[in-house]
Amino acid sequence: MEETLRVETKNGSAPTAKARRKVLVASLVGTAIEWYDFFIYGAAAALVFGPQFFPSEDPLAGTLAAFATFAVGFIARPIGGVVMGHFGDRVGRRQMLLLSMLMMGGATVAIGLLPNHAAIGIWAPILLVTLRFVQGLGVGGEWGGAVLMAVEYSPKNKRALYGAFPQMGLPIGIIAANLVFVVVANMTSPEMFNAWGWRIPFLLSGALVGVALYIRYSIEESPVFETARKEENVARNPLGLLIREHLWTVLLAGAISIAAPAIGYIYSVYLLSYGTSQLELTRNTMLGIIIIGAVIHLVTVYLGAVLADKFTQKKVFVAGAILVCLWAFPFFWLVDTASPVNIVIGVTGILIAQSLMAGPQAALIAELFPTEVRYSGASVSYQIGSILGGGFMPMIALGLFAAFGTLTPISVYLLGLGVISLLGILTLRIGRYSASAY
Repeated sequence: MEETLRVETKNGSAPTAKARRKVLVASLVGTAIEWYDFFIYGAAAALVFGPQFFPSEDPLAGTLAAFATFAVGFIARPIGGVVMGHFGDRVGRRQMLLLSMLMMGGATVAIGLLPNHAAIGIWAPILLVTLRFVQGLGVGGEWGGAVLMAVEYSPKNKRALYGAFPQMGLPIGIIAANLVFVVVANMTSPEMFNAWGWRIPFLLSGALVGVALYIRYSIEESPVFETARKEENVARNPLGLLIREHLWTVLLAGAISIAAPAIGYIYSVYLLSYGTSQLELTRNTMLGIIIIGAVIHLVTVYLGAVLADKFTQKKVFVAGAILVCLWAFPFFWLVDTASPVNIVIGVTGILIAQSLMAGPQAALIAELFPTEVRYSGASVSYQIGSILGGGFMPMIALGLFAAFGTLTPISVYLLGLGVISLLGILTLRIGRYSASAY
C-alpha cells in the first residue's frame, strides 16, 4: 500500500472542470510538439544526418557520429532540468513551459535551415551539435513543468491519469514525426529527400510551436504553486535545498527512470537504423512499424495510468519493470526474424512493459518531493534516468552490434536497465507528499 498522502495545502477553491481540461490539453499538445521536435532529429539521425553532416567512407562510422549528436541532446537535458527546475520552483511552472517551447521550436527550425557539410564544411556538424544542445535544454525543462501542471491540477483519485497526459505526448510526437517523414519521403525522390526533403519536418515545427504557445499562454499558473507563493513557502535556492534534503530520493527516482526511456529510444531510433541497414527492410516498412508501436504506446500508457490509480502506482510500476526483464530477449529474437509481423509483436510486448512504468511515473515522481523543490526534483530525477537510459541507448546499441555482430549483448544491456529500475522502485518510499490539494 502507498503511504497516506500528506496534503500540503487546503487553501483556495478547487480548479473548475474547464480549467482542468484546458491544462490537460495544454500539457498534451505542448509536450507532443516538443517530442515531435526531439524525435524528428532521431529519425533524421538514423536516415540522413550521417552523409549530410558527417561524410565518411564507412557508412557505419557516419551513422555512429550522427547518433552521437543525438546523445548530445541528453547531455543538455539535465542542465535544462536544473536551470528550469530552479526557476520553476521560484517563479512558477507556466513561464518555464513557455520558455522551453521557444527554445525547442527555435532550435528545430534552425536545424531545418542549416547548410550541410558540403556547403560549409566543419561548421555544419559544429552548428548541428550546438542546436541539438539547445533542443536538449528545452526538453529538459519541459517534462517537469508539464507533469506538475497536470498533477497539481488533478483530483486526488486521478493523479496518475492526469500525470499521464504529458507522457502520452511522447507517442503522439513519435507518430507525428514519423508520419511527416513517411509523407515527405513518398512525395520526393530519394535524391530530393536527401538534398532538401528531410528539412520539411523541421521547418513545419515553426507552425506547430505557434499553436502550442497560444494554448499554453491561455492557462493559469498551478494552483498548488500559487498557494505556496501566497503562503511565502517558495525556496530561495531550490536546488541547494533539494541536494541537502532529498539527494537520495533524487538518485533513486533517477534509477527508476532508466528503463522506460531506453525502450522508447531503442524502438523509435535504433530499430529504424537496424531494420533498414541490417534486416534490409524498406524505410517505409520500418517507419510504419514505429508508428504502429507509438499508437500501441499511446493506448497502453493511458491504461497504465488508469491501473495505477486503481491498484497503486508502485504495484503497476513494479509489474512493468519485471516485464522489461522478461521480454528483453524475446523482443530482439522477434526483431531478428525480419518479419514485420513478428517485429510488431516484439514491439508491442516491450511497449506494454514500458507503459506500465510510464503510466504511473509522472505522478509517482511528482509526489516524492514537496512543493518548494518539486519542479527541480522531478526534472533532475527524470533527466538522470533519461540520459543514462535513453540518450546513449542508440549509440551503445549500435556499438554493441558492431563489436559482437549480434543483438544478444543489447538484450543483456536492456535487462540490466530493467533490473536497475526494479531495484529502485522497490527501495523508494512512495507517496510522501501530495501534489494535488483537491
